[in-house]
Amino acid sequence: MSTLPSTSTLYRIDECADLMTDACISDEHGELVFLSVWARDTAIQQFLARLTLGTSEDGLQQFHLVTDQGSAVPVFVGNTDRLEKRLTRAYRRTLFGSLTNLWLFDKRCAKPDQANASALAVLPINAADDTQRLWALVQQTCPLPLLDHWRDTVLTLLRDTRMLTRLSFAVGPLQGYRLAMDVSKLTTALGALIQDNTLNVEPFERMPQEALQRVA
Repeated sequence: MSTLPSTSTLYRIDECADLMTDACISDEHGELVFLSVWARDTAIQQFLARLTLGTSEDGLQQFHLVTDQGSAVPVFVGNTDRLEKRLTRAYRRTLFGSLTNLWLFDKRCAKPDQANASALAVLPINAADDTQRLWALVQQTCPLPLLDHWRDTVLTLLRDTRMLTRLSFAVGPLQGYRLAMDVSKLTTALGALIQDNTLNVEPFERMPQEALQRVA
């Protein structure tokens, strides 16, 4: 977990005046996927405690993130059992004392749900290796054997069938993806691509010029 870059924009959380966030991602249902917040340790611990209270008094099942356009976007926390947390203390000498950075994220961001062939990915915006990182996630999650040279074809197939989608809401320097594979449909589609030689066991190699001339 790195320290907060000086160029990052901080966003306010309506229900927690002492917390500021530099990154937040939610899915198409508004459920929290990833959150990075900064505050003093006591405010962070109070925030975490409120998340566990559920519908009881002072519990926090959702919060509203105030964007730089001034709109308040609801983010639903849902079942806290599906979330993991990472804490680090940074900026020890500030006017406000020591600041703590909390990452709160869906467990599938760290470990794919292989039983259900699903996963979540949180990547930097415009990362140079985002295609390769998504492909590694697909290979790790999918129960079917996928050869490395199939990467571009399979990723296109997953996007076209909406099995790999970009999450709809994100603020800060990050973007989110959902991988939700229908293994039966994927098996059928891959089989068809293999039968028509779109996918091959060996990567395609161009024939040397001398061989081409002999064939001609």
